[in-house]
Amino acid sequence: MSEQEQGRTAVGDTSRAAARPPSSDPGPPNATGRTDAGPTDNDVAPGGADETEALRAELAQMEDRWRRALADFDNLRKRVARESAQQRDDERAAVAARWLPVLDNLELALQHAAADPASIVSGVQAVHEQALNVLADLGFPRRSDVNEPFDPSRHEAVATAPGAGAKPGTVLHVVRPGYGSDERPLRPASVIVAKGT
Repeated sequence: MSEQEQGRTAVGDTSRAAARPPSSDPGPPNATGRTDAGPTDNDVAPGGADETEALRAELAQMEDRWRRALADFDNLRKRVARESAQQRDDERAAVAARWLPVLDNLELALQHAAADPASIVSGVQAVHEQALNVLADLGFPRRSDVNEPFDPSRHEAVATAPGAGAKPGTVLHVVRPGYGSDERPLRPASVIVAKGT
């Protein structure tokens, strides 16, 4: 080949190299084993995968604890509701049982209704005393409000009347007795109150 042909060949190779698009080959790996193509989506910081797994495990553990706490709270709510209902039923049964002897004595009095009226009256009085004792034992004694100052929290005035020597506002007569203490009133007393002049 002549020198002119060699020159044309070299010039042709140079023009073909210039016309060829750049290669997509990233080239040889660098010292870290990576190419110069830049970061990829699969790149993870050192220890990142372990930290993510640890967080996921901790989250799952916390969710499990949360679900257990909800279940425990629901069980507690149901148990308290059952125990409250049982306690109410027990209290009602206990109060009803306290009145059974009163009913027994009333039935005995009715069975002897044809007997001497005086004995009937004394029997009814005994039953009345028994009923008052039951109420007092339950914490609701009968109040004695005669000659007491009128108190709207304990009394209901149904009428007024002139009081002979009584201060105005004094309870003269109890129409319907009241029961209970100042701290635990059961029923106010219906009373007649002395009026002023």
